[in-house]
Amino acid sequence: MTAVLDTTVTVTADVVAEQGTPIFDEGHCPGTTSLAPVVGGTQTVPVSGGREVRYANFDYAASAPALTEVAEAFTAALGQYASVHRGAGHLSQVTTARYEQARETVRRFVGGRADDTVVFTRNTTDSINLAAHILPADGEVVVLDIEHHANLLPWQRTGRARVVVARSTFAETLAALEAELAARPAALLAITGASNVTGEVLPIRTLTALAHRHGARILVDAAQLVAHRAVSLASHGIDYLVFSGHKVYAPFGAGVLVGRSDWLDAAQPYLAGGGATQNVALEETTWHTGPARHEAGSPNVLGAVAIAAAADAIDHLGYELIGYHERDLLTRLDAGLAGLEGVTPLRIFDDVDERVGIAGFVVDGRTAREVAEHLSEHHGIGVRDGKFCAHPVLRRLGHADGAVRASFGLGTSSDDVDRLIAALAELTR
Repeated sequence: MTAVLDTTVTVTADVVAEQGTPIFDEGHCPGTTSLAPVVGGTQTVPVSGGREVRYANFDYAASAPALTEVAEAFTAALGQYASVHRGAGHLSQVTTARYEQARETVRRFVGGRADDTVVFTRNTTDSINLAAHILPADGEVVVLDIEHHANLLPWQRTGRARVVVARSTFAETLAALEAELAARPAALLAITGASNVTGEVLPIRTLTALAHRHGARILVDAAQLVAHRAVSLASHGIDYLVFSGHKVYAPFGAGVLVGRSDWLDAAQPYLAGGGATQNVALEETTWHTGPARHEAGSPNVLGAVAIAAAADAIDHLGYELIGYHERDLLTRLDAGLAGLEGVTPLRIFDDVDERVGIAGFVVDGRTAREVAEHLSEHHGIGVRDGKFCAHPVLRRLGHADGAVRASFGLGTSSDDVDRLIAALAELTR
């Protein structure tokens, strides 16, 4: 299993970042070149003046491009694709084996416990809706206002969500969460591992200990985390973890929920249908336990295979190398943005230093859409603009109309960062 780096932040003396020593391939200088080949990495796009330039993708946080290794694994599986589960034919057996092996690969990738259930879903949003479905009937859930809508709206719809407004420091926010959980019991603390607006990484071990101290379980939305940092359910003490394939270099609509089996086995099936049943009679139906209980219908086999291939590729590269590569690029990007007059980076907490490869910012006198369109039309650069499915936190940060987000990953190089900074410099001038 890949060595696990604690996702901690510099808040207090007892919350200290535990960073490993980077290990590099001989001759590779992280950040200066892309770390791994991605599908479409040499794609050109038209820009003003009739030219074509190589596309610079800074929208990884929305959907990361597929790794070449993932595309190759998908192609190999597609050639032998057949019905999954219960089929006696050879290719059905091969496909079923691939699907179930993908489940075990995901378990290993996120450090799942032997008795954890791994459920394949459509995406992170679907996974959290499943988590809301299995929440005990008398249980309440505590969330922060900084969450992506995927980790806010499903809980809001239950009518049992208690929202804590984040403070300007994480230390104060932690105290507010402590007070909320101490004042009234909750079944679950549902929280992001890394902000999709700013990239700020929250200290999972600290939050896990807080939840458990007050008798609550914890769900970590790791959609923006697992492509960048190693996470372990067992080591971190996480009860439930969710993420999407399309954030970890695996295409197709597939996601994962990994976690403790008791709530999953006690809840009614998420979908009623074939595959979830042990026995069906006109009078009564009995249901499977385990992942099959919540995977009715034909699953997205190739989506699951793609996620497993991405997990293997990330494990092969190693999080130390990935982290160093991204820190180099993020340092370069932050320095470039800081040198541009009229560009204001976004931050949620004053005392969080650790970030994944995401930088949210606004440009004085320009709407976020104007900035994004200019970068695309004149420079062949793709960024995200808008509210990033995080309306409450954008509103609280004073940018209710939206912002710009540049996000990157394994296919990004320092040349790409320099192009983005140069293009923004030309725009702000």
